[in-house]
Amino acid sequence: MKVVLSVGGSLLNPGQPDFAFIRELASLLRKLKSKYHLAVVCGGGMPAREHAASIRKLGGSEFLADETAVLCTRSNAMFLIAALGEDAYPLVAKNFKEAAAAMDSGRIVLMGGTIPGITTDTDAALLAELIGAARIVNLSNVDGIYTADPRKDKGAKKFSSMSFSQLVQLASQHDERKAGTRFVFDIIACKLIARSRIETHFVYGKEIHQVQNAIEGKKHAGTIVK
Repeated sequence: MKVVLSVGGSLLNPGQPDFAFIRELASLLRKLKSKYHLAVVCGGGMPAREHAASIRKLGGSEFLADETAVLCTRSNAMFLIAALGEDAYPLVAKNFKEAAAAMDSGRIVLMGGTIPGITTDTDAALLAELIGAARIVNLSNVDGIYTADPRKDKGAKKFSSMSFSQLVQLASQHDERKAGTRFVFDIIACKLIARSRIETHFVYGKEIHQVQNAIEGKKHAGTIVK
């Protein structure tokens, strides 16, 4: 069974690499490697936001801001490769065909972003479509999908489950299409998982037991979209 993980950069690199989280996630992936074919798409985190902002401040285009953010995502993927050692495919996949081919190695495949204008959530959705993944597991610093940002709105309510159409509608209210600004899952990614009906789980990444339950398709405290 194939599972794609989309790991938020804020978990991997909130300003500097979170070594404890990276090691804990690597340990879980290593444990599940014999049961699942795993591909992990890494976000950019604070470095991506800062670098993109610097490009804009210097007068660079949004395309260039996106390009530098992509490089940050690939650096984060390399941190996981280092933590996984021989259990990881040794190179960061730079496109979907590379990632799909690397999965034949039986190792855990890591990738970051691909091209400007596409978030790593969208990359994860496209990869899941290509390889026929059973599910996507989205790890972020929020424990599911809410009616509004729970960090800003105390009245926000969490969905335990929701339909694809509900997710698309909610995402459409928040998408800005700029590097480093995002809803928990961007609108294009939402539409992709909806068209292919890929079951997608949203969990708080630092609760590793919740991540494991999501990978295995078991009940968890986050949100399931199907």
